[in-house]
Parts: sequence; structure tokens; C-alpha cells
Amino acid sequence: MSNNAVAKRYATALFELAKEQNLLEQVQDELRAIKKAIKDNPELINLLTSPKFSTEKKIDMIKEIFHSASNVVVNTLMLLTERHRVNEITSVADEYIELANLNNGIAEAIVYSTRPLNASESEAISSVFAKKVGRVSLNIENVIDTDLLGGVKVRIGNKIFDGSLRGKLDRLERSLIS
Repeated sequence: MSNNAVAKRYATALFELAKEQNLLEQVQDELRAIKKAIKDNPELINLLTSPKFSTEKKIDMIKEIFHSASNVVVNTLMLLTERHRVNEITSVADEYIELANLNNGIAEAIVYSTRPLNASESEAISSVFAKKVGRVSLNIENVIDTDLLGGVKVRIGNKIFDGSLRGKLDRLERSLIS
């Protein structure tokens, strides 16, 4: 079974548990924090996959490190550890976030701009582009890209909406060459 299918299976089970217990938002926030912790500390995964430690010791480490997380999240992490699937933690988090977003009508978006967006600009982008992908709103991550010259580029899943000055110049150049 592919790793993506494994992550999806665990994420679906976690999503159903969280939904039963009315913890969808809390679990999503906790998984985002765990994902960030793993990204910021890659040695954490190395520690949890190390053959030097027994499974029981690894579970104790998870309980200690993530003691403030909800029981459903900690239990999922312990289950992934017991089944030697610690490397799947971030994939499970991504799949869960996708399920929760789908449930709430939200899409994840990366907006590239030349400067940080203010709240009203983010809201305007969210309302316009959410409709284009059939969602209610967008969770926007703003990335500063000085190569754009002006305007914005919006990436939602595998779709890119390029309204940047750099993109317009590139399209103009291609049309003049052909």
C-alpha cells in the first residue's frame, strides 16, 4: 500500500474520531503545530525512528513531548509509532487538514506578493478565489516574492492564478515571440 493511502487511512480515522467528539478545529490546530514542530526539528523524527530506542521508550517520548495535545492526537501518534509509521506523521496531518477543510468548505492557498497583505486584501482575495475553486473561503499563506514586480500570484492546490506583473510580461513576451 502506498504511503499516501496509509496517511489517508489514518487521517480519515482521526477525522471521524474528532468529528464524533466535536474536536475538528482543535485537532486541526494541534496537527498544524505538530507539523511545524517536526519541520523545525527534523531530529525529532530521527529520534522516533532510531533503532536505539524501544517502542515503549518512543511512546513515552511522544507522551512527554506532546502532553498538551488532545488524547485523540496523542493516541494517533502512539499508534503510528507502534506500527513503525512515524515518517507518516506529516502526511497524516496534511490529509487530516485537507479533510477538515473540505468539511468546512475551505481551501488552502499560497498567495505570492511583493509585500505582506493586509487583512482586507487577504479577505478580498479569499472571497474572489474561493468561488473559483468551489469553496466558501481560503486559508491564505502569504509568501513575499520580490521577483513579481507587482500584483499577486495565487496557488490553490494544483491551480495557479497569475495576476502578477512578471507573469503578464512573460505572457506578452511569449505572444510576441510566437
